[in-house]
Parts: sequence; structure tokens; C-alpha cells
Amino acid sequence: MFDFQINSDECIKCGKCIPSCTIHFANPDEVTSPRGFIALLGEYQQGNLELDREVKNIFESCFLCTNCVDVCPKSLPTDTLIENIRSEIAEKYGIAWFKRLFFFLLRNRTIMDIFFKFGYMFQSCGVKIKENINSITLPIIKRTVPSLSKKSFLNSYPEFIDNGSDRTVAIFIGCLANYNYTNIGKSLLAILRSIDYNVFLAKEQLCCGAPAYFTGDFATVDYLSKRNIEYFETFIDKVEAILIPEATCSGMVRVDYSHYFHNQPEWRERIEKLSDKIFLATEWLYRQEKLHRLLEERGKIFDEVVTYHDPCHARKMQGVYREPRELIQKSYKFREMENPNQCCGFGGVTIQSEKYHLAKVVGDSKAEMVRETNSDIVSAECSACRVQITDSLERNGVNTIFRHPVELIADALFK
Repeated sequence: MFDFQINSDECIKCGKCIPSCTIHFANPDEVTSPRGFIALLGEYQQGNLELDREVKNIFESCFLCTNCVDVCPKSLPTDTLIENIRSEIAEKYGIAWFKRLFFFLLRNRTIMDIFFKFGYMFQSCGVKIKENINSITLPIIKRTVPSLSKKSFLNSYPEFIDNGSDRTVAIFIGCLANYNYTNIGKSLLAILRSIDYNVFLAKEQLCCGAPAYFTGDFATVDYLSKRNIEYFETFIDKVEAILIPEATCSGMVRVDYSHYFHNQPEWRERIEKLSDKIFLATEWLYRQEKLHRLLEERGKIFDEVVTYHDPCHARKMQGVYREPRELIQKSYKFREMENPNQCCGFGGVTIQSEKYHLAKVVGDSKAEMVRETNSDIVSAECSACRVQITDSLERNGVNTIFRHPVELIADALFK
């Protein structure tokens, strides 16, 4: 059992976490607040609380946005505590069939390629689902199937792209960017070509494991994380960096792998040795002087107004927020929303499927913030945020479109 008691004892019940808490915003109850979660976990470890279905529902309501960790004077890892209790919940109650199917696909890239290719072929059915089905298990499908691409990003290019340079970076693309929003990868390749880098696409990469981690399927997390670490080790000395254009994937690999391996010191040491070369894409691109010169000398200046949403796993987990903004502002008018750091409400597979009513409450608030900026484009370096924000904008009649910052940068250079 993970040691919940030590964190429960450390919590001083100051309440600083509550104003920033995403689930408390959607469901203002002391029980569903960070200090409420921590208190319950302490009672559970002491044997005073049964892990029944009511308690299961409470712990599955957390969005894992890490807002509470960010403001906690004790830096208590509430997100890690929730992820570990969800593992115990999964062991006791099992995992829903559609989640088990999804996690099976994440373990098996070839089967997933076939599955999503069929998904693309039946996109019209996805549209029908979007229009007609309100089942508690299918909302996430009706918001992702219509955006599937005909061919995945990784299957669209050779593994090594030679741009005539002696410098090479690798790309860890992320599942949504690989199967749905493939223009992210295409844009990143174009930028890397312009700044004279060869690219290794690392085609044996598997899902980072974040969906399984947030759900409590630690067997899948163990398999995916170890396979990815072993694979990274085979090429890490041949590249200058591994670029990840997805905040959730980057946060999982750079931060949560270490959290997960808290009781496996060998694997924790192995990922920490790799982490110095792993970057969120804009974080690394911002450091490239040639990219700044190109944007200033030949980059197109657009009239569109862009606002930026901070993905929870970018700003709070990795400290990345200034870099995408400064790159975007070289080519676009920029307008900050009222609270760019507020979670968009994606929250993971369980929130998006079984607790979508909570995602809608949070998403409506974010959509209103975007509306108030009168922006043409909202950007975020996270495709999970893209799914949630796009859905929220459409549902609330906001005509702002979503673009990944890498897409915006590529447009400035090549459009």
C-alpha cells in the first residue's frame, strides 16, 4: 500500500488548495476537495474508511489538474495520492470493459493502427454517435472519432528523415497527435527542417501510459513505461533531444514516470538519466536561435488574435508557459484570457466517459473565458485540451478555432 498516512498527517488543512481545485469548482463539497481527499486517505489507511462504491466515486472525481500541488505550502502530492488509490480501486472493482479495450490497444501499436484505420473509415458513424448518443460510456468516442486521420503520423514518414545535418532530434508524438491531429507532427517536421535538424521518428514508441495511470491500471503503466525507457536507451546517445509536442505525454514521461517508480529505484534511476534530453516541443524550440531569426526575418505577421490556455501538465508540472507565448507573439496578435491556468476540464478517460457532466461544467467556464478575449484562435500544447476545449467552444457557440502552437509557428514560416 502507498503511504497515504504520512501525507494526511502533513496536511495543515489551511484550505489554500480549495479555490484552485477543479473538482471543487464543479462540485463544491468539502469531500471533493484536496484536503478532503487527503483526510479520507488517512482514514482509509487507518482502517476507519471502507473502499466502497461511494468512496470510489469520490476519488474518481478528481481531475488530476495538480492545481492543489502548485499552491500547497507543504507541496503535498495530492495527484500522486489519487493515482495510487485509484490503483487499489481498480484491483477491488476492476476496470470498465471499454477502458480495458482501450488500454489493450495502447499496449499493441500494430493492432491500434488497424483499429484506428477502421475508425477513420467509419467516421460518418462517429458523427451519428456525436449527434444521437448520450450513453455514459461513449461521450469521448463521439468527440474523437470524427477527428481521426486517414493515416497515422508515424506511418506517414520514414523512421529517419535526413535533412543534410549532423544534428538529430527524436520525436515522441503522443497518441492523439499520431492518430487524430497529424498536422502537429507535420508542422514540427517542417520547423525542424528549417533549422537544420535531422529527425528520428522512433517508430517503436508506445503510448506514454498516462490514460492508464490516471485510471489506476498500473499493470499497463508498468508495461508501457518500461518498454519506452528501454527503447529510449537504445538511441538516446545518438540524438540531442527527444521532443514531445504533447503536455500530458511529456509530463508523464518526465515527471510521472519517476512518481510511478517510487518503489522501483532501478527504473526510477533509468528514467531520470534520460530526462535531461526530454523536452516539451516549444520548450526546446524556444532555445533555438535560428528559429527566432527565421521568425523575425521571414516569418509572416498575421492579423488573427491568439489566446493561450496553459495545459495543467505543461505549466504546473514542467514550468513551461512563457516559451509558447513568446514564439506565438512573434507572428500573431496576442490576448491573455482571464485565467489561462484554470484547467480546461478534460480530466482523463473516467471524467470524459462516466463523469462527463463534470467536464462540461469546467469546460463551459473555459469557453466563456475564450469568448471574452474575442480571439480568433485558442492555442494549447496538448491534444487532450484540444478535445475538451473544442467540444466546449462548439457547445457554447464560441466561434474561436483551436490550433496547436507548433502549427501556428509553422504557418508563420511556411504559409
